Amino acid sequence: MFVLTVDQRASTRRGDLVPELLADLAPFGARDGIVIGFDRTVGDEVQAVLDDAALVVEIVLAIGRWGGWSTGLGIGSVLTGPGGRLPAVSREASGPAFVHAREAVERAKTRGAPVPCAVDGPDPVAAGEVEALLRLLLAVGGRRTPAGWEVVDALARTGGTQKDVARVLGISEQAVSQRLRASLWPEEAAVRPVVTRLLQEADA
Repeated sequence: MFVLTVDQRASTRRGDLVPELLADLAPFGARDGIVIGFDRTVGDEVQAVLDDAALVVEIVLAIGRWGGWSTGLGIGSVLTGPGGRLPAVSREASGPAFVHAREAVERAKTRGAPVPCAVDGPDPVAAGEVEALLRLLLAVGGRRTPAGWEVVDALARTGGTQKDVARVLGISEQAVSQRLRASLWPEEAAVRPVVTRLLQEADA
């Protein structure tokens, strides 16, 4: 399984933004793959347990786009209680995945690089590969312009073609194509399945 531990950066200066983060994450709550939903654990930290690698990648990239958070991804098992049941909230759960998530978020918080994301798991090499690709995708997203995000978001909403996006945004197909190229969206779209597969393998 996968544990995401997300800690607010510069909370003393920015105030408590956990309620806003939980509201932003709420749409993911109904998705398959959320085993224990996001909730505040302690202070300005939130946590969740997931079992879907693709959803983990999607959420990590979304949190990175919103900014202001250190994200630790732990890979491993989660202990169950009587009858094989998991607790209703993550702060009552435990297991190796939680230990790895704690180590990861602590490393993400102290990292001097501008991409505060770290991955930890039973296989350091596999976790390192996932971390490297996630940080690359986060860096690409961090350099995307508002115009680039506009076409990327429209493409995701419509689930259609560049022609559909051009019609929705009221711009030319050529402009859509130029924005997608400049935003490195084709490259990101190609890398996402790779990091998802590596994350699945790391949890195997």
